[in-house]
Amino acid sequence: MIIKNIKIFTPDKSFRPGEIIIRNDIIENVVLQSDAGAAGDGIVPVNEAGKDGDEEVIDGDGCYCIPGMIDLHFHGCMGCDFSDGSKEALQKIADYEASVGVTAIVPASMTLPVEELQNVLKTAKEFRQEQLAGKRGGADLLGVNMEGPFISKVKKGAQNERYIIPADIETFRELCKAGEGMIKFIGLAPEEVSREQAETFIQAVKADVTVALAHTNADYDRAKSAFEAGASHLIHLYNAMPPFHHREPGVIGAAAEGRAVTAEIICDGVHVHPSAVRAAFSLFGEERLIFISDSMRAAGMPDGRYLLGGQEVVVNGNQALLAGNGALAGSVTNLPDCVRNAVKNMGIPLETAVACATMYPAKVLKEEKRYGSIEPGKQADLVLWDENLELKRVIIKGKFKFVMLTHDAHLAARTPRRS
Repeated sequence: MIIKNIKIFTPDKSFRPGEIIIRNDIIENVVLQSDAGAAGDGIVPVNEAGKDGDEEVIDGDGCYCIPGMIDLHFHGCMGCDFSDGSKEALQKIADYEASVGVTAIVPASMTLPVEELQNVLKTAKEFRQEQLAGKRGGADLLGVNMEGPFISKVKKGAQNERYIIPADIETFRELCKAGEGMIKFIGLAPEEVSREQAETFIQAVKADVTVALAHTNADYDRAKSAFEAGASHLIHLYNAMPPFHHREPGVIGAAAEGRAVTAEIICDGVHVHPSAVRAAFSLFGEERLIFISDSMRAAGMPDGRYLLGGQEVVVNGNQALLAGNGALAGSVTNLPDCVRNAVKNMGIPLETAVACATMYPAKVLKEEKRYGSIEPGKQADLVLWDENLELKRVIIKGKFKFVMLTHDAHLAARTPRRS
């Protein structure tokens, strides 16, 4: 396959005209017009790239071509939740995400009884094995982001307080055994145990997973201690944590100073004000910020009432609130729409927003050898956007498999399912 007449998002975070050559499921070559025919660089000249008359050629019509996006924190969509613990739910989630241009996923678990979490992880492991065997399609399931159960009751947000427990190494090992390598992040509220216990937990597990501060009420000193012990990620910046204050900088101040700490941020226009998004880039720098959707099962569905972690959520427009106390309960916006919103309504440059949804999450996941950029040897997961950032094509593993439906078409194509 050859994709011609496109503006390619390059590893230096710029768009350059050119074409992409795909063999099987891998990018074989990237041809940039200004490099065409350069001596000794291994790049095929543009006018020679498609000589084989049997080659499938796609005219990109001048579209932006970006890597498939990676959502490393979301709960569900299309009436399904990752924590439903079923392969059927996972398949619907993987299919929807792929259809909008998210080609790799790391769904987040809710705070549930440990036994239920073990079942969720076991199901995820089996689903991934079936994907690797070619028995299932959709977005690649790369792992699990465990948002709970080691979080704070004070900052629980939409998590179920009944199942919150202190961080415990033995419990974590039980979860790891069930998932067999699927856990990528483990959330932690370090203030819920002693400083020594928090540091011991972090040091014991950081070689196996990324420790993330999540749903935490920690002050600056406790957060700094956790980051110094080896925690290196922050779950949904600004949300479910103390605010950044000039005398009490809290988790946000400690994370910003921890130069190895990355932070997720939700750019749906509900969770974080545009000014605060821009401030985050000033505090952290773009390479440490990861765009996420944090979407729940109502994403792609009509307004109504849904369940999240066993709690009722009321969805109205782009806002999802717990029925009981009105707390924000995740988003109903997918990751590509978060990227569009960041560009169109928050003043974030397109190149930066794309990197925050592709290159940077791949790096955090240590999956950058296969995902996150358009380079020879990478998996051929590509998304074509027109000049208005509307989706035109999704190519997964070198094959055009998914047709984008409008939001209304998504709703019309599925029978709304209230949980």
